[in-house]
Amino acid sequence: MDPTLTELVAYLDGLDVPHIVFDRSYRIVAANAAYLAAFSPQASVTGRTCYEVSHRFSVPCDQAGESCPMAMARQTGKQERVLHLHHTPRGEAYVNIELMPLRGAGPGAARYFVEKMEEVHLARGRPSEQGLVGRSPAFRRLIEQVQRVAGSSASVLLLGESGTGKELVARALHEASPRKARPLVVVDCASLTETLFESEVFGHERGAFTGATNAKQGLVEAADGGTLFLDEVGDIPLSMQVKLLRLLESGTYRRVGSTELRHTDVRVVAATHRHLRGMVAEGRFREDLFHRLNTFPIRLPSLRERAEDVPLLAEALLQRLAPDRRLSLSRGALQLLRRQAVPGNVRGLRNVLERAVLLTDGTVVDTAAVQRALDMDNDEGAAASAAIGSPAPLRARLREEAVQQALRHPGRRAELAAALGISERTLYRWIRAAEPSA
Repeated sequence: MDPTLTELVAYLDGLDVPHIVFDRSYRIVAANAAYLAAFSPQASVTGRTCYEVSHRFSVPCDQAGESCPMAMARQTGKQERVLHLHHTPRGEAYVNIELMPLRGAGPGAARYFVEKMEEVHLARGRPSEQGLVGRSPAFRRLIEQVQRVAGSSASVLLLGESGTGKELVARALHEASPRKARPLVVVDCASLTETLFESEVFGHERGAFTGATNAKQGLVEAADGGTLFLDEVGDIPLSMQVKLLRLLESGTYRRVGSTELRHTDVRVVAATHRHLRGMVAEGRFREDLFHRLNTFPIRLPSLRERAEDVPLLAEALLQRLAPDRRLSLSRGALQLLRRQAVPGNVRGLRNVLERAVLLTDGTVVDTAAVQRALDMDNDEGAAASAAIGSPAPLRARLREEAVQQALRHPGRRAELAAALGISERTLYRWIRAAEPSA
Protein backbone atom coordinates (compact mmCIF):
# COMPACT_ATOMS: atom_id res chain seq x y z
CA MET A 1 0.00 0.00 0.00
CA ASP A 2 1.11 3.55 -0.73
CA PRO A 3 2.95 4.88 2.40
CA THR A 4 0.78 8.01 2.48
CA LEU A 5 -2.35 5.89 2.16
CA THR A 6 -1.07 3.71 5.01
CA GLU A 7 -0.81 6.79 7.22
CA LEU A 8 -4.34 7.83 6.26
CA VAL A 9 -5.74 4.39 7.07
CA ALA A 10 -3.96 4.40 10.45
CA TYR A 11 -5.51 7.79 11.20
CA LEU A 12 -9.01 6.67 10.15
CA ASP A 13 -8.73 3.53 12.26
CA GLY A 14 -8.51 5.71 15.34
CA LEU A 15 -11.88 7.34 14.59
CA ASP A 16 -15.11 6.02 16.05
CA VAL A 17 -17.14 6.95 12.93
CA PRO A 18 -17.23 4.45 10.00
CA HIS A 19 -14.94 5.32 7.08
CA ILE A 20 -13.83 3.50 3.93
CA VAL A 21 -11.26 4.38 1.26
CA PHE A 22 -11.74 3.28 -2.35
CA ASP A 23 -10.14 3.93 -5.73
CA ARG A 24 -11.43 5.22 -9.07
CA SER A 25 -12.64 1.71 -9.92
CA TYR A 26 -14.90 1.69 -6.84
CA ARG A 27 -12.66 -0.94 -5.18
CA ILE A 28 -12.40 -0.61 -1.41
CA VAL A 29 -8.74 -0.42 -0.41
CA ALA A 30 -9.29 0.08 3.33
CA ALA A 31 -12.02 0.19 5.97
CA ASN A 32 -11.59 1.33 9.56
CA ALA A 33 -12.61 -0.71 12.57
CA ALA A 34 -15.74 1.38 13.15
CA TYR A 35 -16.97 0.61 9.62
CA LEU A 36 -16.35 -3.12 9.97
CA ALA A 37 -18.15 -3.21 13.32
CA ALA A 38 -21.18 -1.32 12.02
CA PHE A 39 -21.54 -2.66 8.49
CA SER A 40 -19.51 -5.82 7.97
CA PRO A 41 -18.59 -7.57 11.23
CA GLN A 42 -18.48 -11.03 9.62
CA ALA A 43 -16.57 -10.45 6.37
CA SER A 44 -13.74 -8.41 4.89
CA VAL A 45 -14.67 -5.74 2.36
CA THR A 46 -11.20 -4.99 0.98
CA GLY A 47 -11.04 -5.55 -2.77
CA ARG A 48 -14.82 -5.50 -3.20
CA THR A 49 -16.69 -2.62 -4.83
CA CYS A 50 -18.46 -0.11 -2.64
CA TYR A 51 -21.72 -0.49 -4.57
CA GLU A 52 -21.73 -4.28 -4.17
CA VAL A 53 -21.01 -4.11 -0.44
CA SER A 54 -23.49 -1.33 0.35
CA HIS A 55 -26.31 -2.03 -2.10
CA ARG A 56 -25.80 -5.53 -3.54
CA PHE A 57 -25.64 -3.79 -6.94
CA SER A 58 -23.69 -5.25 -9.86
CA VAL A 59 -23.09 -1.78 -11.36
CA PRO A 60 -22.22 1.63 -9.87
CA CYS A 61 -25.01 3.45 -8.04
CA ASP A 62 -25.69 6.00 -10.78
CA GLN A 63 -26.34 3.13 -13.20
CA ALA A 64 -28.83 1.55 -10.79
CA GLY A 65 -31.07 4.52 -10.05
CA GLU A 66 -29.10 5.90 -7.08
CA SER A 67 -27.04 9.06 -6.79
CA CYS A 68 -23.30 8.33 -6.83
CA PRO A 69 -21.22 10.68 -4.67
CA MET A 70 -17.98 9.61 -6.37
CA ALA A 71 -19.32 10.47 -9.83
CA MET A 72 -20.41 13.84 -8.45
CA ALA A 73 -17.01 14.46 -6.80
CA ARG A 74 -15.10 13.51 -9.95
CA GLN A 75 -16.99 16.24 -11.77
CA THR A 76 -16.68 18.94 -9.11
CA GLY A 77 -13.44 18.00 -7.37
CA LYS A 78 -15.21 18.83 -4.11
CA GLN A 79 -16.72 17.07 -1.12
CA GLU A 80 -20.19 15.64 -1.79
CA ARG A 81 -22.97 14.52 0.52
CA VAL A 82 -25.84 12.12 -0.18
CA LEU A 83 -28.38 9.98 1.66
CA HIS A 84 -28.43 6.27 0.74
CA LEU A 85 -30.16 3.09 1.84
CA HIS A 86 -27.41 0.62 2.80
CA HIS A 87 -27.44 -3.04 3.74
CA THR A 88 -26.43 -3.52 7.36
CA PRO A 89 -26.39 -6.53 9.71
CA ARG A 90 -29.72 -5.19 11.02
CA GLY A 91 -31.31 -4.87 7.58
CA GLU A 92 -31.50 -1.88 5.28
CA ALA A 93 -30.91 1.48 6.93
CA TYR A 94 -30.57 5.09 5.85
CA VAL A 95 -26.96 6.25 5.89
CA ASN A 96 -25.65 9.78 5.52
CA ILE A 97 -22.53 9.75 3.31
CA GLU A 98 -19.89 12.46 3.10
CA LEU A 99 -17.34 11.76 0.37
CA MET A 100 -14.01 13.54 0.01
CA PRO A 101 -11.77 13.14 -3.08
CA LEU A 102 -8.04 12.76 -2.26
CA ARG A 103 -4.88 13.58 -4.14
CA GLY A 104 -4.98 15.94 -7.01
CA ALA A 105 -6.62 19.25 -7.65
CA GLY A 106 -9.45 19.92 -10.03
CA PRO A 107 -12.20 17.77 -11.53
CA GLY A 108 -11.25 14.20 -12.30
CA ALA A 109 -7.80 14.35 -10.66
CA ALA A 110 -8.46 12.31 -7.51
CA ARG A 111 -6.99 8.80 -7.18
CA TYR A 112 -8.72 7.86 -3.94
CA PHE A 113 -11.93 8.76 -2.17
CA VAL A 114 -12.81 8.67 1.52
CA GLU A 115 -16.38 8.04 2.60
CA LYS A 116 -17.62 8.89 6.06
CA MET A 117 -20.84 7.07 6.93
CA GLU A 118 -23.32 7.69 9.73
CA GLU A 119 -26.54 5.76 10.13
CA VAL A 120 -29.60 8.01 10.14
CA HIS A 121 -32.06 6.92 12.83
CA LEU A 122 -34.89 9.34 12.07
CA ALA A 123 -36.34 7.18 9.25
CA ARG A 124 -36.53 3.54 8.18
CA GLY A 125 -36.54 1.93 4.77
CA ARG A 126 -38.36 -1.09 6.18
CA PRO A 127 -41.50 -1.57 8.32
CA SER A 128 -41.07 -0.19 11.80
CA GLU A 129 -43.28 0.03 14.87
CA GLN A 130 -42.68 3.78 15.11
CA GLY A 131 -41.24 6.75 13.25
CA LEU A 132 -40.99 7.70 9.59
CA VAL A 133 -41.05 4.92 6.97
CA GLY A 134 -40.44 5.11 3.23
CA ARG A 135 -38.15 4.46 0.27
CA SER A 136 -39.55 6.58 -2.57
CA PRO A 137 -37.53 9.45 -4.11
CA ALA A 138 -40.00 11.99 -2.67
CA PHE A 139 -39.57 10.51 0.83
CA ARG A 140 -35.78 10.47 0.51
CA ARG A 141 -35.73 14.14 -0.46
CA LEU A 142 -37.78 14.87 2.66
CA ILE A 143 -35.37 12.94 4.90
CA GLU A 144 -32.34 14.64 3.33
CA GLN A 145 -33.82 18.03 4.21
CA VAL A 146 -34.71 16.94 7.74
CA GLN A 147 -31.22 15.53 8.26
CA ARG A 148 -29.55 18.73 7.06
CA VAL A 149 -31.50 21.11 9.30
CA ALA A 150 -32.03 18.92 12.38
CA GLY A 151 -28.72 19.81 14.06
CA SER A 152 -29.22 23.56 13.79
CA SER A 153 -31.40 25.97 15.74
CA ALA A 154 -33.08 27.33 12.60
CA SER A 155 -36.87 27.64 12.60
CA VAL A 156 -38.50 25.06 10.35
CA LEU A 157 -41.84 25.40 8.56
CA LEU A 158 -43.49 22.13 7.57
CA LEU A 159 -45.86 22.52 4.62
CA GLY A 160 -48.21 20.09 2.93
CA GLU A 161 -51.63 18.54 2.87
CA SER A 162 -53.38 17.29 5.99
CA GLY A 163 -52.43 13.77 7.01
CA THR A 164 -48.90 13.79 5.57
CA GLY A 165 -47.23 13.29 8.95
CA LYS A 166 -46.13 16.75 10.03
CA GLU A 167 -46.07 15.90 13.74
CA LEU A 168 -43.96 12.80 13.04
CA VAL A 169 -41.48 14.95 11.09
CA ALA A 170 -41.42 17.52 13.90
CA ARG A 171 -40.66 14.72 16.35
CA ALA A 172 -37.91 13.40 14.05
CA LEU A 173 -36.37 16.90 13.86
CA HIS A 174 -36.37 17.07 17.65
CA GLU A 175 -34.93 13.58 18.17
CA ALA A 176 -32.11 14.27 15.68
CA SER A 177 -31.22 17.61 17.28
CA PRO A 178 -28.89 18.51 20.17
CA ARG A 179 -32.10 19.35 22.11
CA LYS A 180 -33.41 15.78 22.17
CA ALA A 181 -32.81 15.40 25.93
CA ARG A 182 -35.18 18.31 26.57
CA PRO A 183 -38.96 18.41 25.97
CA LEU A 184 -40.81 18.49 22.67
CA VAL A 185 -43.94 20.53 23.45
CA VAL A 186 -46.86 20.50 20.99
CA VAL A 187 -49.21 23.46 20.62
CA ASP A 188 -52.43 22.66 18.74
CA CYS A 189 -53.07 26.17 17.43
CA ALA A 190 -56.33 25.23 15.70
CA SER A 191 -57.99 24.34 19.00
CA LEU A 192 -57.10 27.53 20.88
CA THR A 193 -59.18 30.71 20.93
CA GLU A 194 -57.43 34.06 21.19
CA THR A 195 -57.77 34.18 25.00
CA LEU A 196 -56.78 30.56 25.47
CA PHE A 197 -53.82 30.85 23.12
CA GLU A 198 -52.13 33.58 25.14
CA SER A 199 -52.75 31.84 28.46
CA GLU A 200 -51.74 28.36 27.28
CA VAL A 201 -48.67 29.40 25.33
CA PHE A 202 -47.28 32.18 27.54
CA GLY A 203 -48.84 31.26 30.90
CA HIS A 204 -50.65 33.54 33.35
CA GLU A 205 -50.34 34.96 36.84
CA ARG A 206 -52.76 34.40 39.69
CA GLY A 207 -55.73 36.73 39.35
CA ALA A 208 -54.94 37.63 35.73
CA PHE A 209 -58.55 36.88 34.79
CA THR A 210 -61.67 35.30 36.26
CA GLY A 211 -60.89 31.74 37.25
CA ALA A 212 -57.11 32.22 37.38
CA THR A 213 -56.81 31.09 41.00
CA ASN A 214 -53.17 30.06 40.57
CA ALA A 215 -50.23 31.09 38.44
CA LYS A 216 -49.69 28.80 35.46
CA GLN A 217 -46.57 27.97 33.50
CA GLY A 218 -46.95 28.45 29.73
CA LEU A 219 -45.97 25.97 27.05
CA VAL A 220 -43.02 28.11 25.94
CA GLU A 221 -41.64 27.84 29.46
CA ALA A 222 -42.26 24.10 29.55
CA ALA A 223 -40.31 23.76 26.29
CA ASP A 224 -37.24 25.63 27.57
CA GLY A 225 -34.11 24.04 26.14
CA GLY A 226 -36.18 21.90 23.77
CA THR A 227 -38.49 22.25 20.79
CA LEU A 228 -41.82 24.09 20.52
CA PHE A 229 -44.00 22.58 17.79
CA LEU A 230 -46.72 24.95 16.57
CA ASP A 231 -49.19 22.72 14.73
CA GLU A 232 -51.54 24.52 12.29
CA VAL A 233 -49.74 27.81 12.80
CA GLY A 234 -51.99 29.43 10.18
CA ASP A 235 -54.81 29.37 12.74
CA ILE A 236 -53.04 31.59 15.29
CA PRO A 237 -55.17 34.70 15.97
CA LEU A 238 -53.75 37.78 14.27
CA SER A 239 -53.54 39.67 17.58
CA MET A 240 -51.34 36.91 19.04
CA GLN A 241 -48.95 36.77 16.11
CA VAL A 242 -46.98 39.82 17.23
CA LYS A 243 -46.32 38.18 20.61
CA LEU A 244 -45.11 35.03 18.91
CA LEU A 245 -42.88 37.18 16.69
CA ARG A 246 -41.30 38.71 19.80
CA LEU A 247 -40.60 35.22 21.12
CA LEU A 248 -38.91 34.20 17.87
CA GLU A 249 -36.85 37.36 17.59
CA SER A 250 -35.70 37.79 21.19
CA GLY A 251 -36.66 34.63 23.07
CA THR A 252 -38.71 36.78 25.46
CA TYR A 253 -42.38 36.81 26.49
CA ARG A 254 -44.70 37.92 29.28
CA ARG A 255 -47.25 35.86 31.17
CA VAL A 256 -50.83 37.14 31.04
CA GLY A 257 -51.26 39.60 33.93
CA SER A 258 -47.53 40.21 34.39
CA THR A 259 -45.12 42.99 33.40
CA GLU A 260 -42.07 40.79 33.99
CA LEU A 261 -40.17 39.94 30.83
CA ARG A 262 -39.23 36.27 30.84
CA HIS A 263 -36.73 34.42 28.66
CA THR A 264 -36.86 30.96 27.17
CA ASP A 265 -34.58 29.03 24.84
CA VAL A 266 -36.70 27.11 22.33
CA ARG A 267 -36.30 25.90 18.78
CA VAL A 268 -39.53 26.52 16.88
CA VAL A 269 -40.95 24.07 14.36
CA ALA A 270 -44.24 25.14 12.79
CA ALA A 271 -46.65 23.28 10.50
CA THR A 272 -49.61 24.21 8.35
CA HIS A 273 -51.70 22.92 5.47
CA ARG A 274 -52.70 26.50 4.62
CA HIS A 275 -51.15 28.75 1.96
CA LEU A 276 -49.43 31.23 4.26
CA ARG A 277 -48.14 33.47 1.47
CA GLY A 278 -51.73 33.93 0.31
CA MET A 279 -52.80 34.69 3.87
CA VAL A 280 -50.04 37.32 4.07
CA ALA A 281 -51.30 38.93 0.85
CA GLU A 282 -54.84 38.99 2.30
CA GLY A 283 -53.65 40.56 5.56
CA ARG A 284 -54.59 37.49 7.64
CA PHE A 285 -51.02 36.54 8.58
CA ARG A 286 -48.14 38.83 9.49
CA GLU A 287 -45.47 38.99 6.83
CA ASP A 288 -42.65 39.46 9.35
CA LEU A 289 -43.80 36.39 11.31
CA PHE A 290 -44.05 34.36 8.11
CA HIS A 291 -40.44 35.13 7.23
CA ARG A 292 -39.27 34.23 10.75
CA LEU A 293 -41.04 30.89 10.60
CA ASN A 294 -40.01 30.22 7.01
CA THR A 295 -36.26 30.10 7.68
CA PHE A 296 -36.10 26.51 6.42
CA PRO A 297 -39.32 25.36 4.69
CA ILE A 298 -39.88 21.64 4.13
CA ARG A 299 -42.75 20.43 1.96
CA LEU A 300 -44.08 17.01 2.91
CA PRO A 301 -45.09 14.89 -0.10
CA SER A 302 -48.65 13.66 -0.41
CA LEU A 303 -49.36 9.93 -0.55
CA ARG A 304 -49.99 10.35 -4.30
CA GLU A 305 -46.39 11.49 -4.73
CA ARG A 306 -45.02 8.47 -2.87
CA ALA A 307 -47.40 5.74 -4.06
CA GLU A 308 -44.55 3.21 -4.18
CA ASP A 309 -44.29 3.55 -0.38
CA VAL A 310 -47.87 2.33 0.16
CA PRO A 311 -46.97 -1.38 0.67
CA LEU A 312 -44.23 -0.45 3.15
CA LEU A 313 -46.46 2.01 4.97
CA ALA A 314 -49.34 -0.47 5.05
CA GLU A 315 -47.15 -3.17 6.62
CA ALA A 316 -45.79 -0.72 9.20
CA LEU A 317 -49.27 0.55 10.04
CA LEU A 318 -50.60 -2.98 10.51
CA GLN A 319 -47.81 -3.61 13.04
CA ARG A 320 -48.82 -0.48 14.93
CA LEU A 321 -52.58 -1.06 14.76
CA ALA A 322 -52.56 -4.72 15.83
CA PRO A 323 -49.14 -5.58 17.31
CA ASP A 324 -50.40 -8.86 18.80
CA ARG A 325 -52.20 -10.24 15.75
CA ARG A 326 -49.29 -10.49 13.24
CA LEU A 327 -51.48 -9.46 10.34
CA SER A 328 -50.46 -9.27 6.70
CA LEU A 329 -52.08 -7.90 3.56
CA SER A 330 -52.93 -10.12 0.61
CA ARG A 331 -51.35 -9.27 -2.74
CA GLY A 332 -54.73 -8.16 -4.08
CA ALA A 333 -55.30 -5.90 -1.07
CA LEU A 334 -51.91 -4.23 -1.63
CA GLN A 335 -52.63 -3.73 -5.33
CA LEU A 336 -55.98 -2.18 -4.47
CA LEU A 337 -54.40 0.26 -2.01
CA ARG A 338 -51.72 1.26 -4.52
CA ARG A 339 -54.16 2.06 -7.30
CA GLN A 340 -56.85 3.61 -5.10
CA ALA A 341 -56.71 7.32 -4.26
CA VAL A 342 -56.94 7.09 -0.47
CA PRO A 343 -58.28 10.38 0.95
CA GLY A 344 -56.39 11.91 3.86
CA ASN A 345 -52.89 10.78 2.87
CA VAL A 346 -51.03 8.62 5.43
CA ARG A 347 -53.61 9.38 8.13
CA GLY A 348 -56.34 8.30 5.70
CA LEU A 349 -54.44 5.11 4.88
CA ARG A 350 -54.23 4.37 8.60
CA ASN A 351 -58.01 4.86 8.95
CA VAL A 352 -58.72 2.49 6.05
CA LEU A 353 -56.42 -0.16 7.48
CA GLU A 354 -57.91 0.19 10.96
CA ARG A 355 -61.37 -0.48 9.52
CA ALA A 356 -60.05 -3.40 7.49
CA VAL A 357 -58.43 -4.88 10.60
CA LEU A 358 -61.72 -4.67 12.47
CA LEU A 359 -63.44 -6.44 9.56
CA THR A 360 -60.85 -9.26 9.51
CA ASP A 361 -61.01 -12.41 11.65
CA GLY A 362 -57.93 -14.28 10.43
CA THR A 363 -54.34 -13.22 9.95
CA VAL A 364 -54.63 -11.99 6.34
CA VAL A 365 -56.38 -8.73 5.48
CA ASP A 366 -57.81 -9.52 2.06
CA THR A 367 -59.05 -7.45 -0.88
CA ALA A 368 -62.68 -7.63 0.22
CA ALA A 369 -61.91 -6.21 3.66
CA VAL A 370 -59.90 -3.35 2.18
CA GLN A 371 -62.60 -2.61 -0.41
CA ARG A 372 -65.26 -2.48 2.29
CA ALA A 373 -63.07 -0.16 4.35
CA LEU A 374 -62.56 2.11 1.32
CA ASP A 375 -66.28 2.10 0.56
CA MET A 376 -66.96 3.69 3.92
CA ASP A 377 -65.15 6.80 2.67
CA ASN A 378 -66.42 6.60 -0.89
CA ASP A 379 -70.10 6.41 0.12
CA GLU A 380 -70.59 9.21 2.63
CA GLY A 381 -73.45 8.63 4.99
CA ALA A 382 -73.73 4.89 4.30
CA ALA A 383 -73.82 3.98 7.97
CA ALA A 384 -76.45 6.60 8.80
CA SER A 385 -78.65 5.49 5.91
CA ALA A 386 -78.37 1.87 7.02
CA ALA A 387 -79.56 2.84 10.48
CA ILE A 388 -82.92 4.22 9.25
CA GLY A 389 -83.93 0.95 7.66
CA SER A 390 -83.75 1.59 3.88
CA PRO A 391 -80.21 0.43 3.04
CA ALA A 392 -78.90 0.00 -0.49
CA PRO A 393 -77.25 -3.38 -1.14
CA LEU A 394 -73.78 -2.10 -0.25
CA ARG A 395 -75.01 -0.42 2.91
CA ALA A 396 -76.96 -3.48 3.98
CA ARG A 397 -73.86 -5.63 3.53
CA LEU A 398 -71.75 -3.24 5.57
CA ARG A 399 -74.34 -3.22 8.33
CA GLU A 400 -74.60 -7.00 8.36
CA GLU A 401 -70.81 -7.44 8.47
CA ALA A 402 -70.51 -4.89 11.28
CA VAL A 403 -73.09 -6.77 13.33
CA GLN A 404 -71.33 -10.10 12.75
CA GLN A 405 -68.00 -8.61 13.79
CA ALA A 406 -69.55 -7.10 16.91
CA LEU A 407 -71.11 -10.45 17.88
CA ARG A 408 -67.84 -12.34 17.37
CA HIS A 409 -65.72 -9.76 19.17
CA PRO A 410 -67.86 -8.06 21.84
CA GLY A 411 -64.82 -6.53 23.49
CA ARG A 412 -64.02 -4.49 20.37
CA ARG A 413 -67.45 -2.93 19.79
CA ALA A 414 -66.35 0.58 20.73
CA GLU A 415 -63.44 0.37 18.27
CA LEU A 416 -65.70 -0.96 15.52
CA ALA A 417 -68.28 1.79 16.05
CA ALA A 418 -65.56 4.46 15.91
CA ALA A 419 -64.13 3.00 12.69
CA LEU A 420 -67.62 2.98 11.11
CA GLY A 421 -68.23 6.57 12.13
CA ILE A 422 -71.30 5.71 14.22
CA SER A 423 -72.08 5.77 17.91
CA GLU A 424 -71.74 2.65 20.01
CA ARG A 425 -75.44 3.05 20.77
CA THR A 426 -76.30 2.76 17.06
CA LEU A 427 -74.21 -0.38 16.80
CA TYR A 428 -76.10 -1.93 19.72
CA ARG A 429 -79.37 -1.00 18.01
CA TRP A 430 -78.23 -2.84 14.87
CA ILE A 431 -77.35 -5.88 16.96
CA ARG A 432 -80.76 -5.92 18.65
CA ALA A 433 -82.49 -5.53 15.28
CA ALA A 434 -80.57 -8.55 13.96
CA GLU A 435 -81.56 -10.79 16.86
CA PRO A 436 -84.40 -13.28 16.09
CA SER A 437 -87.81 -12.39 17.52
CA ALA A 438 -88.94 -14.31 20.60
